[in-house]
Amino acid sequence: MPILLKKPFLFMFGSPITIIKVQNFNFFRRHNNWVKSVKYGSNTILSGSSDSSIRLWDIRSGGQIQIFNGHTYNVETVEYSPFIINNIVINGNSNVIYSGSNDNTIRFWDIRSNKSELYMIKGDNEKDNGIKCIKFISLKKKKDYNDNCGNYLYYGSYNGPIHIW
Repeated sequence: MPILLKKPFLFMFGSPITIIKVQNFNFFRRHNNWVKSVKYGSNTILSGSSDSSIRLWDIRSGGQIQIFNGHTYNVETVEYSPFIINNIVINGNSNVIYSGSNDNTIRFWDIRSNKSELYMIKGDNEKDNGIKCIKFISLKKKKDYNDNCGNYLYYGSYNGPIHIW
């Protein structure tokens, strides 16, 4: 699915031939299988692939900044998290990303390190059959119900249910 970038005249999409393509014909080559998800940050691109990896790219240089491994099946969706670890903001973005996979997990990663994930949410194998899409949504409340932050993680699964964490 194509994504129109915030910067003028930039257009990118993932393809089944293992690349992320930007309109000005810059290619980000490193995935070993289909690119399933691409997200744009202020100076970075985040990609998830059927090779089970998540990759973080520098838009200006075209170079790969980091690779994250841990999923055991296709990475279907990647997102930049609204959360920050240790109050560090990198290039105007949070230093946390998250990913959803056909292995039925949502994993959170610190982009400053390619070590194992920060946290993992395991879906229900029978009810979900894999994570298709994920998104944090901040809800404004009319009343304070002692809810810590008002941010909720929504995820959709292959079998149809939408879950809220």
